[in-house]
Amino acid sequence: MDYRHSVSLDLDKCKGCTHCLRRCPTEAIRIRDGHAVINAIQCIDCGECIRVCPYKAKRAICDSLEDLDRSKYLIALPAPSLFGQFINVTDVDYVLQGLLDMGFNDVFEVSRCAEIITEYTRRYMKRKDIPRPAISSACPVVVRLITIRFPSLIDHIVPLMPPIELAGRMAKEEAMKKHPELKKEDIKTVFISPCPAKFSWVKNGDSEDEVPCVDYVVAISEVYFKLLNAIKPKGTPKITSESGMIGLGWASSGGEGSALMNDRYLAADGIENVIRVLDSIEMGSFPSVDFAELDACNGGCVGGVLTVENPYIAQVRLQTLRRYMPVSLNHVPRQSGDVDVPEDILTVKPATFANVSALNVSRFESIRMMADIENIHESLPALDCGSCGAPTCRAFAEDVVKGEANIDECIVHMREQLKKLMSEEMEKKS
Repeated sequence: MDYRHSVSLDLDKCKGCTHCLRRCPTEAIRIRDGHAVINAIQCIDCGECIRVCPYKAKRAICDSLEDLDRSKYLIALPAPSLFGQFINVTDVDYVLQGLLDMGFNDVFEVSRCAEIITEYTRRYMKRKDIPRPAISSACPVVVRLITIRFPSLIDHIVPLMPPIELAGRMAKEEAMKKHPELKKEDIKTVFISPCPAKFSWVKNGDSEDEVPCVDYVVAISEVYFKLLNAIKPKGTPKITSESGMIGLGWASSGGEGSALMNDRYLAADGIENVIRVLDSIEMGSFPSVDFAELDACNGGCVGGVLTVENPYIAQVRLQTLRRYMPVSLNHVPRQSGDVDVPEDILTVKPATFANVSALNVSRFESIRMMADIENIHESLPALDCGSCGAPTCRAFAEDVVKGEANIDECIVHMREQLKKLMSEEMEKKS
């Protein structure tokens, strides 16, 4: 089955500039025939191209509020980052009540499950047989990046389901208990997402449940203005939050790692910084830490391209909200030992290597092509100007060998060829 991406291109708006070309962390974008082309195999749905495009030609594919089946029992699953978007909101209960006033039948905080996953991660980290540092599986962009670019680190990914999946499952179970007259197919969960990668994760069916845990993924930016009108920050809200500081802390970089009660952790945010950390881990030059929390977006999930507020302002608001919250309201009872993690919490489909950079199915042909790439690369100016439509001279050399580009598309190479021809013509005339 083809991987369903959440980043798309509007050809009518694309001007063929090189902003996205330069920022794409996996070199998945080329400029061809005056517009950008996204290589779906290499795209990790990080949204960097959406963030930097000055013409709004890149957009995120998400479900719309208009797509929701209002005949169903709709449960909102707000991401922790949603609560940092609003000014003058001193209690998360106002936001939760606002979601009900918008028309949702119920609300289930994803931060509740973040606290549960935190506790299971603590137990998992006590195992002696796991490679270190263990890498959080919460960010789908980082997981996909590892599978296509750092396959040697796949075993480092913590094999626990992300909070969004557990939240969808628990929300439906609770709804069935509250309303036994409902059938499973009558209950639909709606995740309010800060980033497009969550849409890709849901739509590609990484969960193997017969009924999907999450049915819709709606952008925070779409919900924001309607929710803003629904929030009434005066009086007493009818709903009470069921999560604490730990769950809300997952919205910001470092929130997950600090909740593990382990000083030997590292938190890195921003896709370029994440790649540097993964490079260091792979090369063995990484300091001795037990856990690495990696977020593709600057500041963590609060910096997702589907959010509205500046991520650092959102972080300050979340700190204010957390100040008077309990540490955690979701605890997992102990089983037979401290390292117990139930089978249904472990990921059913572990991450697997996706070989997106293979030049050819034949090893010998691949070696020959690599030699050709090196030869062409040495003849190029090493300016990485992007004028050829590739992000780097090496990427351009690879495109030429694959037959996707012509060597004459390099402006510098073409200029040298013209100079050579003119010189030859002058010699003939003389």
